This record gives sequence, C-alpha cells and structure tokens, in this order.
Amino acid sequence: MNKNFLLVFGALVCCLNLFAQTNQAINPVIHADVPDLSMIRVGNNYYMSSTTMHMSPGVPIMKSTDLVNWKLIGYAYDTLVSNDEMNLVNGKSTYGRGSWASSIRYHKGTYYVSTFAATSGKTHIYSTKNIEKGPWKAITFKPDLHDHSLYFDDDGKAYMIYGNRKLTLVELKDDLSGIKENGIKQVIIEDATQPSQSVGQSGLGEGSQLFKANGMFYLFNITWPRGGMRTVVIHRAKKLTGPWEGKIALQDLGVAQGGLIDMPDGRWFSYLFRDYGAVGRIPYLVPVKWEDGWPVLGENGKVPLTLNLPASKGLIPGIVVSDEFNRIKAEAALPLAWQWNHNPDNRFWSVTARKGFLRLTTGRVDTSFLSARNTLTQRTIGPVCTGVTALDVSNMKDGNVAGFGLLQKNYGLVAVKVTGGTKVIVMINASTGKPVEAESIPFNQTTVHFKAECNFTDRKDVADFFYSLDGRTWKRIGTQLKMAYTLPHFMGYRFALFNYATKHVGGSADFDYFRISDTISKSE
Repeated sequence: MNKNFLLVFGALVCCLNLFAQTNQAINPVIHADVPDLSMIRVGNNYYMSSTTMHMSPGVPIMKSTDLVNWKLIGYAYDTLVSNDEMNLVNGKSTYGRGSWASSIRYHKGTYYVSTFAATSGKTHIYSTKNIEKGPWKAITFKPDLHDHSLYFDDDGKAYMIYGNRKLTLVELKDDLSGIKENGIKQVIIEDATQPSQSVGQSGLGEGSQLFKANGMFYLFNITWPRGGMRTVVIHRAKKLTGPWEGKIALQDLGVAQGGLIDMPDGRWFSYLFRDYGAVGRIPYLVPVKWEDGWPVLGENGKVPLTLNLPASKGLIPGIVVSDEFNRIKAEAALPLAWQWNHNPDNRFWSVTARKGFLRLTTGRVDTSFLSARNTLTQRTIGPVCTGVTALDVSNMKDGNVAGFGLLQKNYGLVAVKVTGGTKVIVMINASTGKPVEAESIPFNQTTVHFKAECNFTDRKDVADFFYSLDGRTWKRIGTQLKMAYTLPHFMGYRFALFNYATKHVGGSADFDYFRISDTISKSE
C-alpha cells in the first residue's frame, strides 16, 4: 500500500478520533459550584436541586434532557425565613449556613423538594404540580433533619432517612407536616462509615440519598477516612427497616456524595461532586454497572474523563448569564442566575428606576463589603472566566462604596469610594482573611468599567482586577487575589455587584450591564 496513503489515512483516523472525543461529555460536567446535588428523571427530562445556603432565592432547580447540559428553571423558595441572620441585620449573618443539602422527588404528579436549615431550626418541604413555573407550597416542621433523604414508598407512605454516622429512619405524617406519632422511628445503620474504616477512621458519614431498584433499597452516603479522600459508601436492604449491608463503592479523586439516575435507554449513572478549590464543589457523572445486585461505580474503580453522553454546550446561559438590565415592567424579574447575598431589602434596588440599568441604593450604614445588604451575585465558572460591568457613580454620596467584587470570606473587589467631594478607585484584597487596600487611584469621571478575571485551572485559584475609563483600554489594579474556599462561607467564589454606605444613606449606583465569558485575557 502506498506510504503517502497510509500517512493520510492515519492522519484522518486521528482527526476522527479527536472529533469523536470532543463530541463527548467531559468530567466535570458542570465546572461551577453546584454541590449536594439531588436528581430525578420524569419521562425524558431530568431535574436537579442543589445547595446555595445563605443566598436568596434558594434551592435552585435545574433541568436537562441529556444529564450534561443543564438550565436553571427556578427556585424552591424566595425566602427561607425572615430573621436577623437571613436578613443580614443587627450585626448577624448566616454565611455558610442557610439551607443545606436538599432532596428532590416526584410522586403521583407532584414534585417535592425538601431541605433543612440550622438558621431556621426546621425541616422544609416544598411542593408543586409544575416544577418549571410553580407556584411552590411550603411546609415546615421541627427539628431540622440533617442531610435527610425524602422517600415515598410503594404503599404511599413518606419517610426520611437522616443523620451523620448514625442514620435514622422516620415516618412522616400523611400531609408531610411532621414526624408521625407512633410511626416508624428507628436507627437503621449504627455507623455509616463502617465499610470504609479499613482504610482509616472517618468522622463523616452523611449525605444520605435513598433509591429503590430491582426490588432493593440502596442508600448512598459519603465518608472521609482520616488520611484518605472523600469516599462513596453504599448500603442495601430488602426492607427500609433493614437489615442493611454496606460496601465502599468509589474512592477516586475525592468524587463523592450523590446518588443514582437511570436513562430511558436503560443506562445508569451516578451523580456526585468534588471539592475543587475556590470555584467550589463541582458535579461529576460516573457510569454504573450492576453486578450481583450492587451498583458498580466508575470504570475499573476510576472516574472517567470522558462519558458516552452529548458534549457540553457550555454553562452560559444555562447556569450563568450576561445581563444588560433592560427591563420594561417594574415587576420584571432578574434572570434566574442572579441570587442576592442573604435576603434583599426590595425597597433599595430597581431595574426600572433608570432604563437599562440596575440601581442599587443605600438604605443603611454598613462597615464592610461582607455586611452590605443587596449585594447581587452569580457563580464564577471554571476552568477560567471573566466578569465585566460598567458603573455610573453620579448619584453616590459621601462615604458610599460601590463596585465589583469576588465574594467569599477572603474576598477581592474593585470599587469607587467617595470621601467628601473626592472620588477614588480602590482595590481591596482580603486574601489573608483581612481586607487590605492594595491600590487607590484618583478618579474624576462619572462612569467607569470594572473587570475580574478568575483562573481556576488545576486549582491555581487566582484572580486579577482591572478598570477602564472608556471600556476599551484596561489597566490592572491592586494585587493578585489568591482565592481560597473557606468553610465559614462554604461556597465557591461569586461575582458580586454592590453599593453600601459608611456615612450617609440614600446614594445610588447604576450598573449598566454584567457580562460573563469563559475566557481570560491572558493565562499566566
């Protein structure tokens, strides 16, 4: 055979292989903070709930038709509870708390999403007939059942399994308004970490998610053996009350906590997440095979890089969106990708007070970025991303600080600060946990453009801030932010638009747009 033909044929095969690879899904399927995911399939549609804790609205609901490309379709609630902690008033906050791991179910034509919150001290159950449009009905009861899994059995009775290490099964009232008196309440597993203790003692045995397949119950939990990594443990039983037997199901890359989902074509996957530094906790899918009545996760015990599923079309605009703030009606809603840091005070923000702008007005005096109310946020995304905004400062008052931030405990921001009749552009870097004014530049215009570039590649976790006086020529400002995922906030970094007062209230800042992209100007 002709040598040139072989060379051409070989090159063609390589190209076809590359094409095939790029048309497959790649793990992680969502490179953004979507932790504690819970998932169901109804017909050909998949629905997923997740955790956003102190954000409002809360418990985001996402939809997909292929398990890879997800779109935000709503939230289970607008307000979890109205108290000092969630309202960010009287010096209180609920960073890192709010509502935690949720459970999503579909039963007899109704969708249910349940969660729990130390902030309210209650278990919350939300239900709707129309998961994409609502409305949602809310039921709450005490106590807050930790990392519970809601389950409707074939006989119509409702149960929850909850706890850490010691897992308890309780039967709920018929109307789901609380734990049923004289109903089933028993410890079903004394120590959920037991199967993983051969590789080290674990202090973590939580994240319960319950499933039924082929007549058997399967309960997923996470453990974290000391000196090891986050690990999936599965227990199984013929009856909810047991006896239960358990085994390690996956121990690779720290990908753990989640459950099972089946596809209409008969394939099974496990949805899980991975702690991945400053971008947050990111979802993975691993294929599942069934052997001897057990779900076997991964490929030879490993999390695959590629999946036999459609390729991702990107997280924009399904999970994050650009927004030009063009609204006509006063009741027009913000895109679902936006969430407020804690409950907002709706008197002091508007997208119609000035056409084509988001106006944030100060309604009280605050001491810092983290205590400011009405900070509007969106997720950052990996491996890299850029957020850009433009700000009109004409109506700011003495002591106002308005700008663009990356929200976490160790935050960074670039802002206009007004002192008397003088304005400056400042960059604040809180990489050490304490805010430091890294640079201050005199400013005498009414408009300015701000940009933040995030690099999460291989957990590099750095960000740079820029400003522009004309929207075309950009100048770096301050010092590079070393981002860190901290437990006090328990959340990946978020882009944040803010305006707060340190002296006088009533000043406003007008944001012309917010634009997000999955690129940065330069990789360093």
